[in-house]
This record gives sequence, C-alpha cells and structure tokens, in this order.
Amino acid sequence: MAYNDEWSERLARQKKEREEQLEQLKLEKQLTIKKMTKLVTGSIVGLFLMVFLFKSCERIDAGHVGVKVNQYGDNKGVDDVVAVTGMVFYNPFTTAIYEFPTFIQHKEYKGENSFIVNSKDGSEFSVSPIMNYSVQREKVPAIFSKYRRPLEDIEEGFLKTAVYDAFRLATNKYTADELISNRAVFEVEVRRLLDGQLLKEGFIINQFTSNLIYPETFKKSIEAKNNAVQAALRAENEVKTAEAQAKIKVATAEGNAQAMLTSAKAEAESNRMKQVTLTPLLLQLEYINKWDGKLPVYGTVPQMFKNIN
Repeated sequence: MAYNDEWSERLARQKKEREEQLEQLKLEKQLTIKKMTKLVTGSIVGLFLMVFLFKSCERIDAGHVGVKVNQYGDNKGVDDVVAVTGMVFYNPFTTAIYEFPTFIQHKEYKGENSFIVNSKDGSEFSVSPIMNYSVQREKVPAIFSKYRRPLEDIEEGFLKTAVYDAFRLATNKYTADELISNRAVFEVEVRRLLDGQLLKEGFIINQFTSNLIYPETFKKSIEAKNNAVQAALRAENEVKTAEAQAKIKVATAEGNAQAMLTSAKAEAESNRMKQVTLTPLLLQLEYINKWDGKLPVYGTVPQMFKNIN
C-alpha cells in the first residue's frame, strides 16, 4: 500500500513538472512571438519612415525653379511659394513638386513644324523660325497654373501658336514685293508682335531668326527680273562702249584731218617761200651747180650757156 502511494506521488510530481515545462515553453514562445512582432513592426515602420523621408525630399537643380502643387484639401492647386535651387521637403501624399528650367532654351520650328503664311496679295511664304528664350522665374507658378504642362509641351502648344500668329499678322500687312523690299521692317514687326504676346505670359525672347523662304514662283519671277535688269545693263554698257568707240574714231579722224591740213599748209607755205626766194640769178646758180659740163645736143640751150665757147 505504501509503495503504491509513493508511486502515485512520483507520477503526480512528474506530471506537474511536465505541465510546468510546457507552460514555460508556452510563455517563452509567446515572448518570442511578441519580440518578433515588435521587430517586424519596427522594421516596417522604419522602412516606411525611410521611404517617406526619401519621397518627401527633392533637390531642385541649378538653373531650375521648383513649383509646389497641393493635390488635396482646401489649398488644392499651385502654391504661391516658389522653391529655389536646393533641397525641398514636402508631404509626398498631398503635395507634388514640378521643375521648370529658367536658363536659355533653344527651339526650332522646321520641317513638319514649319509654318505657311500668306501675304496681302495671296503669295505663300514658308517660315522655319529659330528662337532662344527663357522663362521669368517669378512667373513660373502662374505659367504652370495656367497650362498644367511641362515646358516641352508648352513649346509645342502655346509658344508655337504665338509664333505662328505673329508671322501670320505681320505677313498679311504686306504684298510679296513689299515684304521682300522691306524685309528688315517685317522682321521688326514680327518681333514686336511676338514680344507683346509672350512677355505678359512670362517668356522672354533672347534671340529670334525667321528663316523666311520665298515661294518658288516668286523666286523665278525675281530671277527673271534680275536677268532682265542685267541684260538692260549689259545693253546700256554696250551702247556706251559703242558711243565711246565712235567718239574715239571721230576724234582720231579729226586729228588726222587736222594733221593733214597742217601738213598741207606747211607745204604750201614752204612752196610760197621758195617762189619768193628763187630769183633768176639763184636759178642760174642751181643750173651751174648741177651742170655736167656738156652742152645739150638737142633742144634749147639756156641763155647763160650761149656765151661759153
């Protein structure tokens, strides 16, 4: 009997110890789960904070302006505050940052983007303008608020339309001949219209070239006119040359005639002087000087030789 009681107590103690061990293991497991949960939660929170901090910080590069846009709430829309160059912190869940370049931009409207405009008399001109422009820093929020587009899209939208309108209005004030004859005035007019349209919107034109191309028919007309003018000039030069050559010939003939007249007068004067100076005595002396000492056989013997024996 005593043996059975002892065995029963031993079994009871072992059972209790096992239960205590199981309870201890259960507690340790719960503690481990809690620790793991805290660790995972902390990691998730830390990761979330890192992503939040990364997303809520943006660097505005030099030569750019950042614009804050409130996407939710009562202040939805473009913020009046312009973010300058540097690090900008914001709430990425309610706010967005857009960058606009403020340094000089280069834009060409050529090829498929070129324009066709008509002069007052209906002649068609092709225009492939090239311009350098910049955006006024203080007007960047207003530009973005109005167009809601990046600068590249504005170039193909508002800016392209403004350039076309300036050329269309300026070209329509001139006939084709007037436009070509007053090209410099035309360029000034286009620039005036363009500045008037763009400056109030916050765009500054730094340099502008129109690259106006004349219609092919007009090119041929100009070429024909130039050829006619050149032909007329050549004909005029030929007439002047012929007149000059004729004058030279007249002058030469007059000179020759004058020379002949002078020569004839000189010869006549010489003969007259000879007639005055040739006395009978002098003539006899000439005969004597030229006589060979023989009397002529036939003919008349000069009187001065008759007395010679």
